Amino acid sequence: MATSDYATVTEILASAKNIAVVGLSSNHYRSSFGVSESLQMSGYRIFPVNPNETEVLGEKAYARLEDIPEKIDIVDIFRRSEFVPEIVDSAMHIGARAIWMQEGVEDEASAERARRAGLYVAVNRCIAKDIYIRRKRT
Repeated sequence: MATSDYATVTEILASAKNIAVVGLSSNHYRSSFGVSESLQMSGYRIFPVNPNETEVLGEKAYARLEDIPEKIDIVDIFRRSEFVPEIVDSAMHIGARAIWMQEGVEDEASAERARRAGLYVAVNRCIAKDIYIRRKRT
């Protein structure tokens, strides 16, 4: 992580409260579950976004980002890259400040579109690892 990127990530993670996790599964063996559990233990409120779930990790699940009744700071994406353009559109529509495309999730065109709209975008990176790195440096 470059120094300027580290400073931006630090500011976003320090000020964020609500993280929507798109593709969060109640399956304990999925990485989305472990990362979301880590986010909760780090003090963030998670909002599961998965039309196939009703509740994950004690939080009500929503079918779409637009259904969440609270302000979302960060959208964390655990969906295949082909679904990213629509998710990025929704993230911009709800006024999110940042998007994390988890490891293995990449769509540079959507990332660039979101950056031009003023959002911070991490591509192919785990937000839980970024939180860990931030903690180690502070």
